[in-house]
Amino acid sequence: MLKESYPYYLASEPEYANTDLEVTNKYTGEVATKVAMADVDTIDKAIAAAEKAQPAMAAMAPYERQAVLEHCVKRFTERADELAQALCIEAGKPIKDAKGEVSRLIDTFKIAAEESVRINGETVNLEISARAKGYQGMTKKVPIGPCSFISPFNFPLNLAAHKVAPAIAAGCTFVLKPASRTPIGALIIGEVLAETDLPKGAFSILPCSRDGADLFTTDDRLKLLSFTGSPDVGWALKAKAGKKPVVLELGGNAACVIDEDADIEDAIERVIIGAYYQSGQSCISVQRLLVHSKIYDEFKSRYVEKVKALVSGDPSKEDTFIGPMISEGEAERLHGWIEEAKDKGATILCGGTREGAMLQATVMENVPKDCDASAEEAFGPLSILAPFDDYDEALKEVNNSRYGLQAGVFTRDIYKAHKAWDVLEVGGVVIGDVPSWRVDNMPYGGVKDSGLGREGIRYAIEDMSETRLMVIRTPQ
Repeated sequence: MLKESYPYYLASEPEYANTDLEVTNKYTGEVATKVAMADVDTIDKAIAAAEKAQPAMAAMAPYERQAVLEHCVKRFTERADELAQALCIEAGKPIKDAKGEVSRLIDTFKIAAEESVRINGETVNLEISARAKGYQGMTKKVPIGPCSFISPFNFPLNLAAHKVAPAIAAGCTFVLKPASRTPIGALIIGEVLAETDLPKGAFSILPCSRDGADLFTTDDRLKLLSFTGSPDVGWALKAKAGKKPVVLELGGNAACVIDEDADIEDAIERVIIGAYYQSGQSCISVQRLLVHSKIYDEFKSRYVEKVKALVSGDPSKEDTFIGPMISEGEAERLHGWIEEAKDKGATILCGGTREGAMLQATVMENVPKDCDASAEEAFGPLSILAPFDDYDEALKEVNNSRYGLQAGVFTRDIYKAHKAWDVLEVGGVVIGDVPSWRVDNMPYGGVKDSGLGREGIRYAIEDMSETRLMVIRTPQ
């Protein structure tokens, strides 16, 4: 169960400043707990503390940073059930998905612990001409400085971890703004970090209103901004960020190609998970399904039958697959998109009904390409079927989107697999599986409106580090 109230973390210390933020149980709609909210003055103090603590953070030896991360792994493992229950309540995440996210949180900190002691530079051969004779170069990686992190509601633990863990490994202090709808997971991370030997002021975790969070983006004391969320917000923040580097992990409109040689049963099993796990609220959730016409009817029939069988309801029950969307407003939005597509000639094959924040798992076909349900990010339990005859044309259709996060391709033809890797305008191509597949050490991110930069611990550490060169001259 959740506590009655939670503090925010200011300069590494818990502060029960108020109980202004009510966090609801997303299934029942009842207030589950209350959380302290930061104001602009508190955010300013947090940034000042991060700046002050940065020299001490940078001076920590790699093994000391590793020890902090290993402590987190130990404590998250011990508190796994508590963390999963918190996710289930604050995010409405089905309990099986919640347990899966906790395991990924632990994986992410494990990977960061491993990477923390292998952040290496290189020697550089400078003797490229006679004038450089006797010169040699060496590089090392140094922390970029205090970082600003803004994490989203759909993976409250692991997407915060993908910012926090590499920052600690790299030696960067940070301020984190978790999503106001789902702040508890990040605050439990803060509770565990407060048990460690991080320098005082090295971190702050501050739930706050969007209006009050401007300093997370504009303050020049912060040397990097990493944002995960919607494209409209992300690109607007980049425009305001000034000189600091910005990493954006934004939305998707993920497509999956099922070619004629695919194992239909295997593809259906994977697509079901890819489209409907955690109620479709993932930026790499399968949204557009392009199925070869030779197997289209069989795939459709078997797929729809299995989607109809998915259990929806109370996310705390082990057999629940579809829980509530994050809010009734979000469910109403997506239901409106489904109705709009239906009015324009689309066919609802199953689902399509809503009760409060619960939207039934929905499959559609014949959806016009200009409908929001097809062209935009659904971010809910919806998938759209369409047949294709020509593989190259199917790849073009995958690219017919302003998004480019990941794509999945079910084919046994290695040449077609490489063709997809060559031509798809996405950050990652997953062969033989859904675009929703991710492990936490791989480079993850998108192109076009889906973002800028890559997460995955080693790649995030690179963003949070600067290369510093030393040149040595040997007199001749």
